[in-house]
Amino acid sequence: MNLRPHASLGRVLDDLGDTLLDLVHGDPDQVGGIGGVAIHDPLEEPVLPQHALVLGVGVSEPGDVVRLLRTLARHEAAALVLRVPVAVTAEVAAAVTETGVALLGLTRGASWAQLAAMLRSLLAEGDVGDAEPETLAGLPSGDLFAVANAIGALIDAPVTIEDRRSRVLAFSGRQDEADPSRVETILGRQVPERFARMLSERGVFRELYRSDQPVYVDLPSRHLDGLSLPRVAVAVRAGDEVLGSIWAAVREPLSEERGQALCDAARLVALHMLRVRAGADVERRLRTDLLSTALEGGAGAREALNRLGLGDQPVVVLALAVLESTVDERVDASIATERHRLADGLAMHLGAVHPRCAAALVGDVVYGLVPVARNGDGEQRALRIATDFLDRVGERARAVIAVGPVAHDVSGLAETRASADRALRVLRSGSSAGRRVARLADVHVEALLLELRDLVSARGDRPTGPVARLFEYDEQHNTSLVETLRAWLDAFGDVIAASAAVYVHPNTFRYRLRRLAEVGGLDLADPEARFAAMLQLRVVAPPRSV
Repeated sequence: MNLRPHASLGRVLDDLGDTLLDLVHGDPDQVGGIGGVAIHDPLEEPVLPQHALVLGVGVSEPGDVVRLLRTLARHEAAALVLRVPVAVTAEVAAAVTETGVALLGLTRGASWAQLAAMLRSLLAEGDVGDAEPETLAGLPSGDLFAVANAIGALIDAPVTIEDRRSRVLAFSGRQDEADPSRVETILGRQVPERFARMLSERGVFRELYRSDQPVYVDLPSRHLDGLSLPRVAVAVRAGDEVLGSIWAAVREPLSEERGQALCDAARLVALHMLRVRAGADVERRLRTDLLSTALEGGAGAREALNRLGLGDQPVVVLALAVLESTVDERVDASIATERHRLADGLAMHLGAVHPRCAAALVGDVVYGLVPVARNGDGEQRALRIATDFLDRVGERARAVIAVGPVAHDVSGLAETRASADRALRVLRSGSSAGRRVARLADVHVEALLLELRDLVSARGDRPTGPVARLFEYDEQHNTSLVETLRAWLDAFGDVIAASAAVYVHPNTFRYRLRRLAEVGGLDLADPEARFAAMLQLRVVAPPRSV
């Protein structure tokens, strides 16, 4: 299977042009589908999806625009959006022609957050479904913008599709033919409060949600700034549940034929809205399966990465786990709920970092895939992302995150996941000196010790030589020679520090040292003997009788 085709730059301009965006310079047909939306950050190396639409917040000087266009060209971006008015100097025009990155203008009054939300809705970036798009009545399933345009053509009026809270989900073209209040609604992606209050006071919503027929809303008797055209609205229902409504700006009541067309359209919109709702859970399960397949490597990994939109760039694996001792271990549901909560939180956090990040709970570990720049320090970037997330989560439910090395292609992804798992095991074991985030390089020795302990345990090895004699002596005489040796080794031979660690007088500690050397036959001056004793104490389990 391949990726579902993305909306083209031409489609974006068709749907959002005249209201939000204008083509300032360049050829919108030069690139294919838009791969995602990204916001320019002058302090960070850009990590962009292929054919990204980049929002140049705060960029206005021609020199800055030229430099940014050339940077975006190296990352195969499709277009750059700037706030109007955009100064198209000869250098800017030449840079657009040279790079092939189209230059768009965002209208005054629209916020960058509104534009990003509209673009992501239009591009359906979360869709990781099959290559063959589903259709409903000949329109792409869940594509409410296409549905709005179709309804607008049927009734010959600009329309909006809104939810129960009067938030705009999609709108048709020709909004410039409506009145200023409609433009304000679209720019804010919400019906202005003064209009919503007027409709509620006049009982429009009550009548709308009680009827399955179009409701004609004439102009109010008192003047409302910006409202100059009547409205026709119809409720969108799924059985007894009201999902939202369709609103058309008209100059007169609709004819019987167009009124019936609007009623029929409401039933179609209901199907599309239900498809969007159902798709959220389906997408989460599908994303989990795809991410798990990609991490396992093998024949299906490349296809899984492609369907996640990550097949064309290096990625870093994050592995998050909840320290179970920090939640109620008597209630398994408490642990499971905490994992799901953190999985959703990490997915949201990564989505804000990069639109093509993926995160899912696989077993008891939350894995995240973070795209990174080919020439940047991807591990350091991932460490910052992980640290920021844990700082936001706080200490209520302690979690730890391991960061794998950069996987430059699909063949290295399984190895990267294995490195993250090894580091995560150290973090979960509590042998990492209180670390919350780590790479394998940060805890390599601890990981080796844990793995050596596994090998020794599997073979059933027990202490031998001097250490075994000390264990036996402690058992028979109720002494603490093993504890004394361990404290002395941990303190690198510093008697004062070691005696303080076991709460005895230094002279008493020195006596015990001499005694353990005699009992165990251990030469404390021999570095090989010290290393052998330290290794056994760390990786070999004591005799079962102790």
